[in-house]
Amino acid sequence: MNDWPEAWSDDNRNRYGRGSAGAPEGARAMRQVRRPSSGAYGGSGQSAPPYGGRVPQQPNYVDGQGYGGGYGDDAAPDNGYDGYNTGQVYGGGNGGNGGPGGDLRPRPNWRRRIKWTAITLVTVLVVTSVATYFWADSKLHRDVDLSTVIDRPEAGDGTNYLIVGSDSRAGLSSEQKKDLHTGSAEGKRTDSMMILHVGDNGDTLISLPRDSNVTIPTYKGSTSGKTYQSTGRQTKLNAAYAEDGPTLLVRTVEANMGLHIDHYVEIGFAGFANIVDAVGGVDITIDKAFKDKYSGADFKAGKQTLNGEQALAFVRTRHAFAASDLQRTKNQQKFLSALAHQVATPSTVLNPFKLYPTMSAGLDSLTVDKDMSLWDLASMFWAMKGVSGGDGTSMNMPISGSSGGNLVWDKAKVKTLVNELNNDQKVTVSSE
Repeated sequence: MNDWPEAWSDDNRNRYGRGSAGAPEGARAMRQVRRPSSGAYGGSGQSAPPYGGRVPQQPNYVDGQGYGGGYGDDAAPDNGYDGYNTGQVYGGGNGGNGGPGGDLRPRPNWRRRIKWTAITLVTVLVVTSVATYFWADSKLHRDVDLSTVIDRPEAGDGTNYLIVGSDSRAGLSSEQKKDLHTGSAEGKRTDSMMILHVGDNGDTLISLPRDSNVTIPTYKGSTSGKTYQSTGRQTKLNAAYAEDGPTLLVRTVEANMGLHIDHYVEIGFAGFANIVDAVGGVDITIDKAFKDKYSGADFKAGKQTLNGEQALAFVRTRHAFAASDLQRTKNQQKFLSALAHQVATPSTVLNPFKLYPTMSAGLDSLTVDKDMSLWDLASMFWAMKGVSGGDGTSMNMPISGSSGGNLVWDKAKVKTLVNELNNDQKVTVSSE
């Protein structure tokens, strides 16, 4: 029995593929899918059979858009739909989700994405900051108890830091001692001492020459707890530190100046060199070439970058200068200011691979008083940076002469200086 509708010609049947013996199986299974255009079934005006009226009337497709030869003679579709491959879905339009050109995916909500991105970044920043704070706080060595210092002057306005560079060789190997030219002396002495005043009317950095002539006052021993009465003995300022450490040094500075010390900060040889190396070296301009066999210094004039070993030699040198300790204190101030500036540069602060090693080297090397907070330490650091940038005053302790090789402070100028610091006034005293 012939399945082809009546009035279909062989040419109609061969449209499913040139030389085909019959219609493909898929085509026979899908008889109801089209209503051809005029003449498509073998005669002009001939219409497709209704098939019982069950199939809705279909649109005409011509000019390669469906039934009218969209595939050519040799490429009939293999899906059973003769030429029907436009991709159109019933009822679809250009603007609808189901029509050609429509997008089945929802449009991205950029406001929502930006909101959650911002929340994520803020959360990460807060968590990182909190974690960094506790990590840094745990590294501080709060070993100095200023509450044991007796007969202290009344605290004034602002905050006073006593910053000490000691010649401690603790943690240095024999090879490091040789490289850094530190020698192997027992005990600890102070190689540099400075007072940094942080206030509302400008910050002031004052170097105290270690050869300053001072009177050792009555004090309480840091380990024995015993009170030692003053005998009026005069000696160099750094001898106070060698005798009974940080607390006697603070007591001696306060007694001879009349200035209350709020916080104590100390760093040793190894720590200082490690900080410089961690930050990648410090740029500094040396005005005049000098050499010193004791410190290992050998510098040419001009701008240069000092590594840790070179930096330590630079701040320790005094034998190469006619002004000896006074010139050394100036060099120390100059270098510390350059170091603070270098640490605060974006290349360090914004680079975690440089920032964290620098912080670690610095915090591991510091010895501070028990009341020192990270906020206090940061305030000290930024004040030193400010002084280096011209926002404060940098000076030596005013000197009036010498006695037995020790430098004698100018009492009148020191009194005026302390009064201005206590009242947080702009410093007018000079060291000249």
